[in-house]
Amino acid sequence: MELMFDIFTGICFFIASLSIIIGACGLIKLPDVFSRIHAAGMIDTGGTAFFILGMVFQTGWSLVTVKLLLIGIFIFFTSPVTSHVTANLARKKDIFPVGKRIGKTL
Repeated sequence: MELMFDIFTGICFFIASLSIIIGACGLIKLPDVFSRIHAAGMIDTGGTAFFILGMVFQTGWSLVTVKLLLIGIFIFFTSPVTSHVTANLARKKDIFPVGKRIGKTL
């Protein structure tokens, strides 16, 4: 049974690492702030959730599991808020997506 939990943990950590690497490449490669917000959201949601899930498999049912789940819930609710605030600030600073201007497209 412990071997199965170790395998599940390894799979979760692999998926989380892959998600974070892809999101980090997106942060470097994407052209504007709005596209980069999407990549950062992928890192927050996918990567963190799978890392927490992998740690939950390792800890079993204990107080540490409850703390990990509370951290996951906190990140789940705060990640969209930070993305929304960043997008609103960019819009207020007259930053537009690549190829878009007010009333017309380039």
